[in-house]
Amino acid sequence: MTTTLHHAPASPPAHILQKGSGPTVLLLHGWGASIELFQPIIEQLSPRFHVVALDFPGFGKTPPPPSAWAVDDYVSWLLGVMDSLDIQQAHLVGHSFGGRVAIKLASQQPQRVAKLVLTDSAGIKPKRSLSYHARVRAFKLLRGLAQSPLMPAVIQRWASARVASAGSSDYQQASGSVRGSFVRVVNEDLREYLPLITAPTLLIWGDQDEDTPLADAKLMESLLPDAGLVVFEGAGHYAYLEQAARFCKIVETFFVG
Repeated sequence: MTTTLHHAPASPPAHILQKGSGPTVLLLHGWGASIELFQPIIEQLSPRFHVVALDFPGFGKTPPPPSAWAVDDYVSWLLGVMDSLDIQQAHLVGHSFGGRVAIKLASQQPQRVAKLVLTDSAGIKPKRSLSYHARVRAFKLLRGLAQSPLMPAVIQRWASARVASAGSSDYQQASGSVRGSFVRVVNEDLREYLPLITAPTLLIWGDQDEDTPLADAKLMESLLPDAGLVVFEGAGHYAYLEQAARFCKIVETFFVG
């Protein structure tokens, strides 16, 4: 069985791993991840499928986007990658942020998606408390102080240090266009796109997921026209890795059924 690793002609160029033959399965990783996290899944699915994993722009070995991208930009990029690989239709597996891209793609280009697996997927914007909004306002104020040429240098340094320590770990670890993309991506609620998805969809979720809680999966299931939910007891946000053999068996059965 041959494994190929190369860059597909897209902008930016996509770092791609392909293995196996058969129906194409496209693996879409979460924010801050890369092809590497899908290795156990690639090994278990490739005897029966043509498995394609890729690094999204700004992660792994794919260069960052030229500017702050929204989800639609990642979808357009992914469609370009599929076209360059002559993939007319594929099964999609989207984890976390990869689920966001899969949701948008499946709702906008239904002919390109055979079946869809969303595992601990992002896409449901949580309700925010008053304290959260207060923290956001404070963060924006600090960022303004850090960037203002009218502020004394000591104030700019103090504000810059506070900004650097604020925000989620994903935000802190990002920089440049990737950080700007993160802000745009997480602020988009995708629930309106779920009823537009015609592909049969399987949701696989860890019941201990604190990043995208099980309640999100249940809401997605209620909004999707053709969906089922499998819950992995004791698993967290990376249920597909924590119970990889079980995950692959379920996914394989779903795709060939």
